[in-house]
Amino acid sequence: MTTMKLVFISLLLLSTAPYAPLALRTQLPSLSGSSNSKNYLTTQEHWFNQTLDHFSPFDHDKFPQRYYEFLDYFRIPDGPIFLEICGESSCNGIVNDYISVLAKKFGAAVVSLEHRYYGRSMPFKSTTTENLRFLSSKQALFDLAVFRQYYQESLNLKLNRTSVENPWFVFGGSYAGALSAWFRLKFPHLTCGSLASSAVVLAIHNFTEFDQQIGESAGAECKATLQETTQLVEERLASNKQAVKTLFDAAELEIDGDFLYFLADAAVIAFQYGNPDIVCSTLVKAKNNGDDLVEAYAKYVKEYYLGTFGSTVQTYNQKYLKDTSLNKHTGDRLWWFQVCTEVAYFQVAPSNDSIRSSKVDARYHLDLCKNVFGEGIYPEVDVTNIYYGGTNISGSKIVFANGSQDPWRHASKQTSSPDMPSFLISCHNCGHCTDIRGCPQTPLSLEGNARNCSSPEAVEKVRHQIIEKMDLWLSECRAGSWSSM
Repeated sequence: MTTMKLVFISLLLLSTAPYAPLALRTQLPSLSGSSNSKNYLTTQEHWFNQTLDHFSPFDHDKFPQRYYEFLDYFRIPDGPIFLEICGESSCNGIVNDYISVLAKKFGAAVVSLEHRYYGRSMPFKSTTTENLRFLSSKQALFDLAVFRQYYQESLNLKLNRTSVENPWFVFGGSYAGALSAWFRLKFPHLTCGSLASSAVVLAIHNFTEFDQQIGESAGAECKATLQETTQLVEERLASNKQAVKTLFDAAELEIDGDFLYFLADAAVIAFQYGNPDIVCSTLVKAKNNGDDLVEAYAKYVKEYYLGTFGSTVQTYNQKYLKDTSLNKHTGDRLWWFQVCTEVAYFQVAPSNDSIRSSKVDARYHLDLCKNVFGEGIYPEVDVTNIYYGGTNISGSKIVFANGSQDPWRHASKQTSSPDMPSFLISCHNCGHCTDIRGCPQTPLSLEGNARNCSSPEAVEKVRHQIIEKMDLWLSECRAGSWSSM
């Protein structure tokens, strides 16, 4: 590293005064990595004052928002800046996934902004429904725009220059992937392009395709065993619900719908994050041996879903979701608020051939929204899709990428259109955000290593296509003016 770069990085680190955080909660199982320091490029926090309500001409309240920066690969002074969007969980640093490989290749600085309300970027001391009125994707997009301008100006100040724009490129996965696409859609003058990995851009009331994809990903034998397990659980719920809930260490879930949702998610997570054999091998083996399927599934849920994966029963307990204090379950309540007001994504059982219980239906979800947040709270799906365009998004220079086994891909843009290519990575364990995460998607494979994907060449092919688009769009940014982008 050159002396000039060392001095420059030191100045940037010293110049960012941290603000006292308003809240702290434990990290949710998510795409943001674990506490292992090797999983992050940096965990050094920085803070700046963000506008609370971007849509009010009168309210000028601010709140401290957390962000991170990684400058080791930055090509001074004209290298690109990669804005990695954090989504619906605590953002504890810049994850060492495939974006770090791209940053090294393009000589980019990497910055990452924590989503408002999540983690330590909490504007209020409680999460009452009234206090959550500023939690939305629309506000979050303006947060990104304001932060982008703030960071560019601070960079110019350190480089002793004015009115200079580095080329920016935006990244995100899952909900943050949707934000990445929407940011390019709404602020095309602020970024050269976006990578929207497993981007859930389509708000959906009755998301039956989600369960149907699990069946396809499982294959006939595993699917049939999962369906039989669900049927047996329902029978035991009817005869002795306390016993079957206790078997799964979930006796606290008094609402049967909460319990059945919990059991459905426990299976989903194996397919979504590239570990399908963990659940399928367990249940198919039990079936072939004549073992009790419910007991076999309970063992999987407790050892893998609650153990290795790190989920909690409380995540599904509406009593905890109603808690407005700031605690380790706050993030669950926050995401449910966004679900219940903007996007729905209600993972309901299809009318036939379902894996999950038919009791996990639209009424269950709507009742949850009402019970947790009060009267008048419901997802304005049509408004969201009209505002952003859903899968008919009318943007440009956005790359969409999805994994073939990921149930969320049915809420993403899966067909290419002019200037918005969509790539599907097909392999046995290619799930959520495979292009960024490699295989499996959880736990993290450092630098998004694809060697454990059943078809590494499928991943690398799509990554090569992504690099080609990034190279083209960044070059066009440098050659032209922002207004022509």
